[in-house]
Amino acid sequence: MNNSCRANLQRLVVTEVDFSPYFHHTAGLSQLWLGVVDLLDPNEDTQWNDILRSKGIIPPKEKEVSEDDIIQIMDDTIKEKTSGKNLADMGLDELNEKEDEIDEEEERIFEEYRRKRMAEMQQAHKSAQFGSVMEISKADYVEQVNKAGDGVWVVLHVYRQGIPLCNLINNYLQELAQKFPSAKFLKSVSSVCIPNYPDKNLPTIFVYYQGDLKKQWVGPHEFHGIDLTRDELEWMLSEVKAVKTTLEENPRKPIHDVMTSSVRPKHDDSDDD
Repeated sequence: MNNSCRANLQRLVVTEVDFSPYFHHTAGLSQLWLGVVDLLDPNEDTQWNDILRSKGIIPPKEKEVSEDDIIQIMDDTIKEKTSGKNLADMGLDELNEKEDEIDEEEERIFEEYRRKRMAEMQQAHKSAQFGSVMEISKADYVEQVNKAGDGVWVVLHVYRQGIPLCNLINNYLQELAQKFPSAKFLKSVSSVCIPNYPDKNLPTIFVYYQGDLKKQWVGPHEFHGIDLTRDELEWMLSEVKAVKTTLEENPRKPIHDVMTSSVRPKHDDSDDD
């Protein structure tokens, strides 16, 4: 369409000429008008097309679909096919099963979801590489403690068989190792790990992070004796960030000093009179 013809057509539309009678009675003019419209690009972003759309001559412009829109559409579709289950909540087997139910465009984004999900699972598997208490000797110390790896917390219990509190802590550590598999829990007999280490210092727990000693508890008084609970030990480890506890507060309640309170002088208001 040349510029002159386009300008004339624009003037006709802008002045709101009613062509409907001609469309009903003059087939030739109707066909000519439709031919003119066919020459236009309805998706072109021009003021001219905006005018034609406002007059209903060309259809409204289709809304552009963004990447987020595609993801949302795909997620909604998957939810519908999986009774409302999100992609993020699916395992790799479920993702593979649903792959055949999506079209080519959705498949591209679906594959991105799967790669991301696999990376997350691999990272979780890498983090959860422990889960039990390992017995070590002095010869294992450097490899298991100092070279434990980046981002790895190490909890080492130095103990001796026959000491009740040591046995209790070993039991607690086994449970905590299963609860916090990203931390490395170790134990070693004192005479094997540290020759001539005195029994009065047992139990002893050392906490390391990337080869550096972060905390140590030495002797039964540090653990409040045989009354120590697993939650209390977990809290102690969480305070140095060796584990991420779900406990909301210190399970050990403050001890009320009965003897001190009994000898503390009481103020009697009647004495001031």
